[in-house]
Amino acid sequence: MNSNLLEHVPQHIRSKLGNNSRVCLLSGRDVFNALKGENLIVMACNTRISHVIPGIMKAAEEMDAVIAFELTRSEGGLDGGYTGQTPESFFNTIIASAEKNAFTKPFIIHADHITIRDTGREELAEAQQLIAAQIEAGYTSFTIDASFNPLPDNIDIVSRLAEPVEAMGYGLELELGEAGHAADRPTLTSIAEVRSFLSEVTAREVFPQLLAINNVSRRARYMDGEVVHIDFERTGQIHKVALSHGLAGLVQHGIAGTPINLVGKLADYGIMKGNIGTLWQNVAHAGLPLDLMDDMRRWARENGTDIKYATQAFKAEIDSIPAQNLSQIHEMATREAREFIAAFHAKGSATKLAQSLGRVR
Repeated sequence: MNSNLLEHVPQHIRSKLGNNSRVCLLSGRDVFNALKGENLIVMACNTRISHVIPGIMKAAEEMDAVIAFELTRSEGGLDGGYTGQTPESFFNTIIASAEKNAFTKPFIIHADHITIRDTGREELAEAQQLIAAQIEAGYTSFTIDASFNPLPDNIDIVSRLAEPVEAMGYGLELELGEAGHAADRPTLTSIAEVRSFLSEVTAREVFPQLLAINNVSRRARYMDGEVVHIDFERTGQIHKVALSHGLAGLVQHGIAGTPINLVGKLADYGIMKGNIGTLWQNVAHAGLPLDLMDDMRRWARENGTDIKYATQAFKAEIDSIPAQNLSQIHEMATREAREFIAAFHAKGSATKLAQSLGRVR
């Protein structure tokens, strides 16, 4: 199976890995197009702290699962974002872990939330520079998120920024909404908006595989007894429109905040990629030395900010934790990843991908 899949490693990635590497980094376009029609969700992991990566890989290897590793623009931009990871260092960390742990299953490296908040020249130029750097680094899938703009501007921005991604044959994800927090729940994505958006971008020869929407989920964890607000019916309706425009499926943000008994149900309504971020941060925090966590919490309080922003400030200390803490984090990450892969119906998805790609060679 792995030999078949290795034939689909993009040329630029092969040049970076070397001809003898067994690392199976694929294009998001190939992965999601090949899995179109499968009732499963690809687990996409925002690994803000890299210590969770070996555990996630171990679970995927054991369960024969396709996975994705990703960082947002704010987490890992050209300046390293709030995690201290540049596109190049993020790529190198993932590949080094794959080589060290003999990870053979297919995966993608995804640029999540390349956010463009306005139509200003500077904003667009920064996004173009980031995309170019991510392509050079070795990313194989991209989210261009211009959803903060009015629909016509969103379409125009996407059309301008998607060109290098399309030229490389890499994965493309667009956005019309995302999960919110309890206090700022945004408007439910409408079917008419999806139809108009996809009709226009495809007319401009931009062909995404995935679309992120707002289905009234949220990022934060639900409280005990709180009603879970996910509009499954609207999600399914949008999925039908997406399929009619050639997409493979939809994207769900805020998976870590959704009860595990519900996440698999999302696949029944067209969700094909599920983003998990805060969970992996929490797993890493649970295994860090107590004195380091105390210092990070104190720093966050003194700076009046979320503890996630302490990741960059304490990166040197985090990167040099004792082996026993690393082992604990690996074990917890493996356990959590197994649970989500199973809930996502993604066990065996690597074999399904190999079979599908084999048929289209």
